Formats: sequence, structure tokens, C-alpha cells
Amino acid sequence: MEEIVDSNYGEEKVLTIVLADDHEIVRAGIKRMLSINKSIKVLDEAANGAACVEIIKYHKPDIALVDILMPIMNGIDATRIIKAECPDTAVIMLTAFEDYLHIEQALNAGANGYLSKDISAKDLIEAIFHVFDGERVFSKSILKLLKKKFPESVVDATPVVVSKREQEILNLVALGKTSGDIANELFISVRTVESHRYNLMQKLNVKNAAGLARYAMINQTMYKRDPE
Repeated sequence: MEEIVDSNYGEEKVLTIVLADDHEIVRAGIKRMLSINKSIKVLDEAANGAACVEIIKYHKPDIALVDILMPIMNGIDATRIIKAECPDTAVIMLTAFEDYLHIEQALNAGANGYLSKDISAKDLIEAIFHVFDGERVFSKSILKLLKKKFPESVVDATPVVVSKREQEILNLVALGKTSGDIANELFISVRTVESHRYNLMQKLNVKNAAGLARYAMINQTMYKRDPE
């Protein structure tokens, strides 16, 4: 396999990974995919959610690739604990489940991405680097599912004028930031953030905060820009 190198990352920074999947052959396959990039190092593996949590608390890796259906503790419950106890570790769900219920549960647990297991090595490695940069990532099939369930979240042809500040807030909403997080990052009050969010909801014709988050997520993610 040809080595994939991200030009933004030198050898001085190696991204550390923990894998969690109850199938050894799957973990072996993922490790082989990741081995083509020398800026990624798999530190450890877990065969269940409980072990995944303990291993991540020990290693504190940059990224955790976590399956959903695992014994003892499922990946969503594990993600919730990881994000609470190791907030600097980004969690990407890497799973065969492509249904809205599991996607919603994963995002509510704090997952930074949701990828299908049929993803290519190139796309997986790119996704890892994007998540490390603070973005959320989703497979194209996942985005199609979200667009089908929530068609109001898809950009239509009607031009919408969004201010620079509103765009900043929309981008941070896409990253899963709360109003408090956004206020701290932009050095403005929570009330000002809420005011901008309300204006965005009116402009983008979404009904509530969840709709705004879906809009931001679907229309800001890198996978939306992939060719069909």
C-alpha cells in the first residue's frame, strides 16, 4: 500500500491512537490501514468498551477509534465516559451501524465523528487528521442519511446573508461547541451567542437549536465536499 502523508504534519508530531473493536481481525485490518502513515501510531487495543475506557485513561491518546457493538460496555457508553474523563481524546465511531438512532446517540455522547467500516484507508487517515484539527467527520453515507431524515438542514438555492460573526458561530456549532464554549472562545457573552444563534435559525429556516446543529454539521463537514 502506498504511504499517505499529510503535508501539515512532520515527523516531530505523531498522532497516537487506541483501537476498540471486539473482533481481532477487524483491529488487525485497521492497524494495517493506519500503518501506511508514519505520523500515526497505534498505542493499544481493546476488545470491549470497559477495557477501552481503562486503556484510554492510561494512555490518553489523541484519537480513539471505537466500535459501537462490543461486550461488557458498548461503544456509546464508553464514549460518554471517555469524553467526561479524558476530554482531550477525540473519539471517532468506526462502525457498521448506519441508522439515525445510533448516530444521534453517538453524537449526544460526544463523538467527534461517525464513519462506516467500509471506509478506505485514505479517507480514514484524512478523517483522523481532520478530527485532530478540531473538526467533526462523517462518512458520505452517514450525511446522506441525515439529509434524508432532516431535509430542512440541506442548503437550498436561496441566498442567505450571514455575517462574519454568525459564520464563526455556525462553524463552532458544527464542532459541537456549547453557547458557553463559543462565548469563551470568541470573548463575547453567552447572551450575545444566543442572540446570534436565534438570528441564524431565522435566516436558515431551522426550528430549534438541534436543527441548527444539524444544519451546521451537515453543511460544514469535510465529507460534504467529496465528489459523489
